[in-house]
Amino acid sequence: MPSEGSSTPVPRIEISLDAQALTLYADDASDPLSFSVSTALNGPGEKDGSGCTPRGRHYVRAMIGGDAPLNAVFVARRPTGEVYSAELAEQFPGRDWILSRILWLCGLERGKNRGPGVDSFRRFIYIHGTPDSEPMGVPRSHGCIRMRNTDVAALYDRLRPGTPVFLE
Repeated sequence: MPSEGSSTPVPRIEISLDAQALTLYADDASDPLSFSVSTALNGPGEKDGSGCTPRGRHYVRAMIGGDAPLNAVFVARRPTGEVYSAELAEQFPGRDWILSRILWLCGLERGKNRGPGVDSFRRFIYIHGTPDSEPMGVPRSHGCIRMRNTDVAALYDRLRPGTPVFLE
C-alpha cells in the first residue's frame, strides 16, 4: 500500500478515461510525462465480469516483467518465452495480448474498487503493453489500461510498488 508522510516525493499516476491519457507526476520539480492509452471498450465501471475499466483510487501492487524484452508475451502474468510478432498474432488470433511489462493495480476504495464483486486486483486490472498495431487514444481493451510497449517500459522504470494511481 502507498506510504504517506514521507519527505521523499512519491510518483503518482493519473489516468483520464475521457482523454485516453496517462500522466505520470514523478515529483514536484519535474514536468509530468503523458502517454496515450487505450482503456475498456465497455467504458468505465467496477463490476466483476463487466469488461470495464475501474475508476477511483488504486495503487501499483505488483510489477512484473522488468527484465523481459520489449514485446515479451505474458499469459497469467508469466512470460511464455514468446516475443510478439505478426506471425504469432496469426497463430493466436483471439488472444488478448499482454506484452512487455505488467503493473497490477489494487483498489483502495472498499465497495467501489476493492472487495466482493468490484475488486480491481481480483479482476486482474493491469497497465500493460499491447501490440503496436493496436490504436491508442480510443477505448479497445477488456478493462485494462493498454500502452505502447516502449511507453510502458519507460513508465515501469520510473515506478515502484505502492505508486498511487487515480482513474477518472
